[in-house]
Amino acid sequence: MSEQSPLRAAATVIVWRTGPEGPRVLMGQRGAAAAFMPSKYVFPGGAVDPGDAGDPGAPLPLSPLCAARLRVMCPMGAPLPGALAVAALRELREETGLITAPTDAPALRFVFRAITPPGRPRRFDARFFLMQATHLGCDPDDFSAAGDELSHLHWIGLAQARALDLPFITEVVLSEVTALIHGAADQGVPFFDNSGDMPCFRRIL
Repeated sequence: MSEQSPLRAAATVIVWRTGPEGPRVLMGQRGAAAAFMPSKYVFPGGAVDPGDAGDPGAPLPLSPLCAARLRVMCPMGAPLPGALAVAALRELREETGLITAPTDAPALRFVFRAITPPGRPRRFDARFFLMQATHLGCDPDDFSAAGDELSHLHWIGLAQARALDLPFITEVVLSEVTALIHGAADQGVPFFDNSGDMPCFRRIL
């Protein structure tokens, strides 16, 4: 494929939980034959489907600030914040078998955005959400209903995760998430914008 590969909206959810040895995140390994990031360890996520916009199942609520930030610097026809949240939780369910419990409190936090550089076989405008495992409505260690897109699903410490075979952008997201989990101040959402001829780093405030 060439630099003309179209951009697709995508959503990823980083689920984390506390443990005796500190915070852990949920990750899995993509298949060796996958067209995008083969054999890499990633967080659950994927492309937004047309049906996500009209999914009758209410996603976990977003704070007004997160919803506003999800609308910033978006092209015409971009998915609405609710559709992105639905997509993130759908991908979580499909790839891990885990589902969320109903709540009225904001549970998904928009923490990162990245556009895949040109020249890749598939390109995404990906939004990353952070969610605590306390919002799961199931056993967080039961992956029996997971699909076959990710293997070796497991909870791993933040430092140990860095030793996995990670895509570059996942390493960057992991660093940002580590800081947030440990109480770093909100300085806006990092945005690696590769939509133009030159890469650009922005912060969505």
